[in-house]
Amino acid sequence: MSMAGARPEVTEILDFYGRPYRVGESDRDLLGRSRSWQLGAAWAAMLMASIGQYGYGALMPVLGDSHGWSLEMGGWLFAVWILGQSAAVYPAARVRRNAGISPAATLVTGALLSAGGLIALGVSGSFALVVVVHGMLGGIGAGLIYGTCLGVVARWYPERPSRAAFASGAFAYGAVPFIVVAGWFAAPDDLGAFLVPAAVVVLAVVGGAAGILRDAPEHWWPTHIDPRAWALDKKVNPALRNNRPAIKDYAPAELVHCQAYRVLFFAVTCATAVALFTIAYLTVFVISSGWGQGFAVAALACLAAASGVIRTGAGRAGEIYGRLRVVRLALYTGAAGQVMLLLGGEFRLALVLLAGAVLAGAAAGACIALLPSLVESHFGEQPGMPNFGLFYGAKAIGGLIGVALAGHAVAGGGYVAVLLGAAVVSLLAAGATRRLRQPGRPPRLVPSTTGVRQATP
Repeated sequence: MSMAGARPEVTEILDFYGRPYRVGESDRDLLGRSRSWQLGAAWAAMLMASIGQYGYGALMPVLGDSHGWSLEMGGWLFAVWILGQSAAVYPAARVRRNAGISPAATLVTGALLSAGGLIALGVSGSFALVVVVHGMLGGIGAGLIYGTCLGVVARWYPERPSRAAFASGAFAYGAVPFIVVAGWFAAPDDLGAFLVPAAVVVLAVVGGAAGILRDAPEHWWPTHIDPRAWALDKKVNPALRNNRPAIKDYAPAELVHCQAYRVLFFAVTCATAVALFTIAYLTVFVISSGWGQGFAVAALACLAAASGVIRTGAGRAGEIYGRLRVVRLALYTGAAGQVMLLLGGEFRLALVLLAGAVLAGAAAGACIALLPSLVESHFGEQPGMPNFGLFYGAKAIGGLIGVALAGHAVAGGGYVAVLLGAAVVSLLAAGATRRLRQPGRPPRLVPSTTGVRQATP
């Protein structure tokens, strides 16, 4: 008879593909509570990380009056923030994995950097200082929060990728309250009075999440599902019907030499360029089309809400219908959204413009939500977040194209050509996904009869 309170026996087993699983411990054995606490804490922290990205779009019309910056300067500042945010995910994941750094350490660091960036954006009129403190350091802080939260959720829910998509959704709709309040109360003559309290909220919420988040042991698997059946049985794991697992686990050094890496990196670059362009310039576009600040804020809030809410549903749809198929549909939808934005703005059709904002947001959210599992199904489950970080880094190039360079195009020639160009770029990304193949998996060949001697009757 086992003693009360004795730790359960822990073993490591392999599935058909040779992938290891640590079994025997439940989440309550390891945490003393349900793993849902980890999901909730990550979700709350992601709410705060979203302010620098989706919330920045609401500030774009205000920055010119507040700091005297041009539209191009505002675009470059946002592009630098995106660079810091997206570029931080891969190295942070590698360092956390190799050095065993706790989620609390990276979250607290991320909260301090993000909050400091917001304060600098609010109180300083020096463009160079704000580029460094808010753009680069604040972006890095948001990247630390984003990467840490996704990594923790992925390790606690290895059998439910849609949970990571749920946490990712908070990175979009979490900014909706900030967008609405900023649109109505962010005064150009005293932007600091709005952003300093926002920074305090970021510190409080992310700091509270840091006290809860813990990493699951490497290869941990929940006790209620047999991982060997999960790897092979389509009744146990319905996602296998339309999503074949990777042939093997690819290390980052191997991954970058695969053709599939180049194809997927190109698609992510295109998709993020379109998404970030819309976030950055939607409110400015709406105001330039003749509507007021209130309607512009409503359009951006619709975009952010759609981008966040769709992510959990997109994750589940990807499991049922195939992740690549859902991503391709989302990219076609994103192209349609850009055209609807243009038509709504040019002909002052409010409902068409709002519908375009919803479609554009939903398309971007679906693509980002499915990216981690798409990377996993092509390049393996390990090393996990470092591999995802390599592709998420494509967002930096997307920001340069879709925000910094697009800002110059908008200032020089208006929105018609840029919105149509965004639609074309989204279609290019959809076309690229048709060339995406799992590395190492041979093509399905039709048996040949060449050289086979016919039997003599």
